[in-house]
Amino acid sequence: MSVDPMAYEAQFFGFTPQTCMLRVYIAFQDYLFEMMLLVEGVMLKKLNSIPGCKISPPQLRKCTEKFLLFMKEHFEKLFSKMEEVLLQLVLNIPKNVLLPEDRVQEQYPYSKEEFQALQDELQQLQQQCRAQAAAEQQLRAELEEQKAVKAELEKILQCFDGLENICREHGAGNFKESFALLTKSSKKLQDVLKDVEEKSKKMKLHDQLV
Repeated sequence: MSVDPMAYEAQFFGFTPQTCMLRVYIAFQDYLFEMMLLVEGVMLKKLNSIPGCKISPPQLRKCTEKFLLFMKEHFEKLFSKMEEVLLQLVLNIPKNVLLPEDRVQEQYPYSKEEFQALQDELQQLQQQCRAQAAAEQQLRAELEEQKAVKAELEKILQCFDGLENICREHGAGNFKESFALLTKSSKKLQDVLKDVEEKSKKMKLHDQLV
């Protein structure tokens, strides 16, 4: 069998020419073996039907094997010649023939170095695209978070607007001043509450000692 990979032929036919020849070789061999078995069976019947001629199956099998070996040797020689002819004249694409899908390479030829440079550039662009996609996804997440914060701030502003309106309705004046006064009053109340709690603890401790 030929050792030439014949990759261009495989691209055109969809299979390697060597594979085709191997299948033909196996098919011929299988057919030869089947025919020899049939011939052996017919010869055994014919010879045993002749008066005075008796031959056993093992004896006939030896003759069949010798004949099969003879046929196989000649078949090998003939097949080698047939394979050489088919691979050179039938399953071979001439060097000057260019397949339609490869004509673009003739219009835009590239060396190995240029092709490798294009591969490197393509890989770099893919990395940039992945980084850009990740950054875009992160920005979208931040935008969604900002929308949620904005919605909460709008609720707080609406609440302040409502409080300011209530203060105006009850003559409390400026909401900011009222809110500052309310904060101060709240601080005083917290201090008074803390003082009351401390005095309560002291009274409980006194009652326990008494």
